Amino acid sequence: MSSDSNFPTNFRQSSELLEDLDARGLIQDSTNRQELAARLAQGPITVYAGFDPTARSLHVGNLIGLLMLRRFQDAGHRVISLAGGATGMVGDPSGKSDERNLLDDDGLAANLAGIVPQLRQFLDFDKSENPAKLIDNRAWTVGVPYLEFLRDVGKHITVNQMMAKDSVKARLDRSGEGSVAGLSYTEFSYMLLQANDFRWLYENEGCEMQMGGSDQWGNITLGTDLIRKMVGGSGFALTWPLLTKADGTKYGKTAGGDTLWLSPDLMSPYRFYQAWIQTEDDEVRKLLLQLTLLSIDTVDSVMAEHGGAPHLRVAQRRLAAELTTLVHGQEATATAEAVSQVIFGGSVAELDAEALRVLSEELPTTRVKRDLLDTEGNLVALMASMGVAASKGEANRLLKQNGVSLNDIKVAADTVVGRDSLLQGRYLLVRRGKKSVFMAVFDS
Repeated sequence: MSSDSNFPTNFRQSSELLEDLDARGLIQDSTNRQELAARLAQGPITVYAGFDPTARSLHVGNLIGLLMLRRFQDAGHRVISLAGGATGMVGDPSGKSDERNLLDDDGLAANLAGIVPQLRQFLDFDKSENPAKLIDNRAWTVGVPYLEFLRDVGKHITVNQMMAKDSVKARLDRSGEGSVAGLSYTEFSYMLLQANDFRWLYENEGCEMQMGGSDQWGNITLGTDLIRKMVGGSGFALTWPLLTKADGTKYGKTAGGDTLWLSPDLMSPYRFYQAWIQTEDDEVRKLLLQLTLLSIDTVDSVMAEHGGAPHLRVAQRRLAAELTTLVHGQEATATAEAVSQVIFGGSVAELDAEALRVLSEELPTTRVKRDLLDTEGNLVALMASMGVAASKGEANRLLKQNGVSLNDIKVAADTVVGRDSLLQGRYLLVRRGKKSVFMAVFDS
């Protein structure tokens, strides 16, 4: 460890950080590994990763990048989270089979308003020592005339270089398939904008390294080349593997096709939690290593416990809890866990009002007028209106067969649903057998 008194108190030697990233499977490619290790050993480095506002929320595919910045900040390095207000208007062709829809200013502003708070929640922007920075690349891009950009930046990059990039070659190779119509000049120019971002940050923020997914390698190394040609400096590039399943498809969607958004407005914390509970056994260790801040030793302990009783899904539950807490907070995780237990057979009686509200959003729920309470025969009518039974006759048969419970208490056909039957004064959970669960919410 250097004796430099300006080092942050939590600064970690390069070998320790890089070895940890390697052990987690988080290094796909890097420019000269020995030079990078030597530079990191000299003291804190400034590193950035970019996030284009292509939607109103980031998704699970962005998590590795967010956590990579967090790992570097936790190790005492300076980190920059770049919101791509300029590059987001163009669209990165990397890994895409079709051109993105271009965003106008209003759409871009709305997306930025959604993702900027998410960028802030993963990094510490307020710490007195080594705070993170959040920068929008529109700050140095929007006012640059096109001819000036071509003269000052474009002249340093050859078309041959750009055509050789994997993201371009892959897109052109697919240009005859289906509806794909090649690569527009707009998207072709994206890599110039990203390369110039790295150059600008190198000159103005002392940023020496850019990180990104493996599909960004060509764009990032074009930036290191631009730094060398325009500034005479030396930048570093590091990429992580794309987050993929065993079959090679990307993580980011549930089995049902829902995108795993980080925003609770687009995907509830409960559904987010449940998505990770469904993780296959052969994938869970990788995800614990790459998508959580747990130490490698802790992950190994979790996996050892899981191996002793795989049917209990200990590792999946830990993964779901860690990720939901990172994205939504501890309270949301506790609620998701409680709701999960109820849906899969646990008791509803102990749930608080917030958990019951969340439960009502996840189950088939019927709004019911309060004047139905305390009236003779109301349970049969209620079951029919809620869809628990197809008719009042079927409701009667189910009740005679002892197949219905209210708030987990078995009931008979002559049961009257009253005000004292409701949880938190509003909610009623109706189970038909073990797997069919419904909820009634009575008006206030």
